[in-house]
Amino acid sequence: MIGLVVNSCKKSTQTSIQTLFTGGYWQLASVQVTYFTGNTQDSIATLNTACNFVQKFTFNTDNTCTYTYFDCVNQPTAKGAWSLTQNQLYLTSDMVCKDSTAVGSSKPFADALIQNLGQFSLVLRTGDIQPNYSLTKKRKIIQYGFIRQTSM
Repeated sequence: MIGLVVNSCKKSTQTSIQTLFTGGYWQLASVQVTYFTGNTQDSIATLNTACNFVQKFTFNTDNTCTYTYFDCVNQPTAKGAWSLTQNQLYLTSDMVCKDSTAVGSSKPFADALIQNLGQFSLVLRTGDIQPNYSLTKKRKIIQYGFIRQTSM
């Protein structure tokens, strides 16, 4: 009886949302960049359409993460830490990735809105995703679509 009471009071260190992130890896399926002026869409571009690398985003239960071939660049695997905001709507990661721009590297998932999360799909939005913005300011939103793969 005591064992039943003790085990029923155990606290899980992961939420169900955190559990969805871990287990297998997330393979990049699409990258779309949308440009806005205020709330008016100016243009949309699909990136990585001819990439020959399998881009993998892996979340570990110890809150570390890795990304292979970010931005379709042949590079060492990027490593960092990940967490969810208190309201579990945003993914934050300190992972630094090399990219194909002149900048050279970035923290692409430093503040990513979780647009969709399911057992087999994950959509993250980054860039100018703040809820309040000027109606005349140029904005850029990058949307990453991933599909869960269960075997490494």
